Amino acid sequence: MARDVIDMTPLQSRDALVAWFEAGEKPRENFRIGTEHEKFPFTTRHEPLPYEGTRSIRALLEGMQTMLGWEPIMEGEAIIGLVDVTHGGAISLEPGGQFELSGAPVDNMHQTCAELQAHLAQLREVAAPLGIGFLGLGMAPTWTRSEMPVMPKGRYRIMTGYMPKVGTLGLDMMYRTCTVQTNLDFCSEADMVRKLRASVALQPVATALFANSPFTEGKPNGFLSFRSEIWRHTDADRSGMIPWAFEPGMGYERWVDYALDVPMYFVKRGDRYIDVAGQSFRDLMNGTLPGLPGERATLSDWANHVSTIFPEVRLKRYLEMRGTDAVPWRSLPSLPAFWVGLMYDETCLDAAWDLVKDWTAEERQSLRDAVPKLGLKATIAGRTVLELAKECLAIARTGLERRARQDWMGRDETRYLSPLDDIVARAQTPAEELLAKYHGAWGGSVDPVFSEYAY
Repeated sequence: MARDVIDMTPLQSRDALVAWFEAGEKPRENFRIGTEHEKFPFTTRHEPLPYEGTRSIRALLEGMQTMLGWEPIMEGEAIIGLVDVTHGGAISLEPGGQFELSGAPVDNMHQTCAELQAHLAQLREVAAPLGIGFLGLGMAPTWTRSEMPVMPKGRYRIMTGYMPKVGTLGLDMMYRTCTVQTNLDFCSEADMVRKLRASVALQPVATALFANSPFTEGKPNGFLSFRSEIWRHTDADRSGMIPWAFEPGMGYERWVDYALDVPMYFVKRGDRYIDVAGQSFRDLMNGTLPGLPGERATLSDWANHVSTIFPEVRLKRYLEMRGTDAVPWRSLPSLPAFWVGLMYDETCLDAAWDLVKDWTAEERQSLRDAVPKLGLKATIAGRTVLELAKECLAIARTGLERRARQDWMGRDETRYLSPLDDIVARAQTPAEELLAKYHGAWGGSVDPVFSEYAY
């Protein structure tokens, strides 16, 4: 979720941009887990949900506000989200009405799971009387792009105008995809770099394990993760496998230089979004931006700009794992469990890096390009993704065991890996399970997904 930041401190130098990232460092004992997940709301007729009306996105948000007491996020007269000012969670809208929970930063996976279950229970209580359901897939399975509603958010209007100029599928990314993401902390610049490199290299493994977008407009689209394929054709300036992050000298400064080279979308002043799509943040810092002559960048502008960069792993004041499709709700906690097990234990992080350290940039890119279609069958350096997934899960299990975070029944966090263990044991991605049903019990129809896979 991109929630606009308000900090009008003027930016005096590039050093201030570096310091902004550095301020995200936390001592290891304060490491937290953040989970974000999106889902498609749909009507009883299996149509996308409009923003306005008695059965609508707006009605959902207003009902959730009444239930939770969270602060509304407004844009003009439109409610576009909710924020829990006490604990840090938020509900927001993606461009096509995808309903997103940005979870609060929590200590352990049990809290992540409890937060998710509470959110879905609350959502069902509001949604059921309205005849609204929710679907966790990486790609809208039946709806055309023109059928998708448009949320009343200024930043999305600007992005909608810009996307066709820089790629062929950016509007599909905005309006017809859903993801689940995990956000993780780092304690130093060196720790950030280690985690970034290992997680970028292994992101295609996670993409394969969570591949769950095989349908477009009611038919198989030829991919297991079409959402992942869509990102390959969205905007090369701001997405991808960031090969330069593996080069000597990687750190906050290098990321700042990368972000400065990414064209802007907008500048926000008050409640107004100013379209500066394609223009340079460097010019804004210098007061020479064509769209805003004389105006200088603020920390708010920087934080908002950083939120419009979409590589497979994104650095903010934490690291975002961005490579996975939305999945059925029982599997959602598996993503943070996977990454926490790999990243939050030093020995396991070393083991994860050992898996990938000899891969070249070309090999990493080739794997990234192959996984959307081949899933677990894709190969790199003579090994299948299935083999790599087995090793990653073994490492992650060790990391979670060593964390020894137990729930009230004395169970540790390894149990959240079970859905992934099942995928590896069957060598079948979620998408391949869906395709088997489509060609079998569903008789060539996608429609049963709205009942069998609803949240």
